[in-house]
Amino acid sequence: MKYSRELKTAFKISIPVMMGYTVLGFAFGLLLVSFGYDWYFAPLMSLFIYAGALQFVAINFFNVKAGLIDIAIASWFVNLRQSFYGLSLLKRFKKTGKLKPYLIFALTDETYALLTTIKDDVQLKKRWYYFFLCALNQSYWFVGSTFGAILGANIKFDTAGLEFSLTALFVVLCIEQYKNLKNRGPFIIGAVTSIFAFLLVPTDKMLITAIVLSLILLFIFKRKVENE
Repeated sequence: MKYSRELKTAFKISIPVMMGYTVLGFAFGLLLVSFGYDWYFAPLMSLFIYAGALQFVAINFFNVKAGLIDIAIASWFVNLRQSFYGLSLLKRFKKTGKLKPYLIFALTDETYALLTTIKDDVQLKKRWYYFFLCALNQSYWFVGSTFGAILGANIKFDTAGLEFSLTALFVVLCIEQYKNLKNRGPFIIGAVTSIFAFLLVPTDKMLITAIVLSLILLFIFKRKVENE
């Protein structure tokens, strides 16, 4: 194979993501069919949407028959973080040619973490290495969600609490970020705005309110946060 070195390296580096995405994807597939949807919606969503947190949120949107505007706004806010950290990859993706649109589409938190924390091998053809890394990560999620949906459609599972699986992953990632950064400012702001929205804002507007307030406070206290 022409790019076997890039593929092998990408696979080796993506193994930790494989362990997480197959399990979380499986949970998503199970949860989706438990709400009465056909199994094939899981692979279709994982192929064309591929946004772990948003896919879990989308199940609830479909279940309560939320409007398109509400779904669009919530989706934008849920994935807004990718716009910010994606900017740091513009230079890296500059010479990726026709592969660039897919690399942008397939960028996730975990893929970004791999791209920015693991030193690139100078002998690798970068654009194909990036492509294989993104494609492999998506394939793990795709396979996990498909298998979970098919199994869930044929075997009855108790899915109580399963929707919390991705939240649990984000909690773990948040704790790891806290340990590495040692900066309490953003965490305190996020906690305060979340509690405020939880107590005083209707459930369907809680997430958007918390995110908007967090962004406003982060801009207000930007200098202090950066100094810390």
